[in-house]
Amino acid sequence: MSKKILITGLTGYIATMLKDYLNKQENQYVIEMISVRDTNWKSKDFSVYDSIIHLAGIAHQKETKKNSQQYYTINRDLTIDIAQKAKFDGCSHFIFISTMSVYGMNSGVITRSTKPNPKSNYGKSKLQAETEISKLEGDSFKVCILRPPMVYGKGCKGNFQSIVSIVKKISIFPMINNKRS
Repeated sequence: MSKKILITGLTGYIATMLKDYLNKQENQYVIEMISVRDTNWKSKDFSVYDSIIHLAGIAHQKETKKNSQQYYTINRDLTIDIAQKAKFDGCSHFIFISTMSVYGMNSGVITRSTKPNPKSNYGKSKLQAETEISKLEGDSFKVCILRPPMVYGKGCKGNFQSIVSIVKKISIFPMINNKRS
């Protein structure tokens, strides 16, 4: 029997790629995607899903004083609201895609003992969401938090495209002992 999965973030890169990947797994998943930009999601019955994968969020915007509250409204508050609804409706599994930015590191290696110390509103808002949704976990509601490193692929926004652009422009590539993910 196929697992029914709801993915938030209708137009996001990771959401789109995940949907495509899961749809290739023959008869294992039934995937539905929704936008959470308005309040229509609040009337949706989450009980019909085995899992909700929350990918909607704000990222890849230059942080300013003017837009700083957006990070908390979208990445923290919306995440908490969706997780609470999932639990209340009877969905048993909530997967939150957070970020390695919760560590606030520009260099070094992240290990199991590395403590979160976000520097940006993006990282802070994601960590606050993690903290709050973790409190919802119980025997009938499991919370899974994933902190992916740099995301890349064809058409992906973000730092990877900048790196590709630089590599295409220079004729030499220095030998670097890279320790980033």
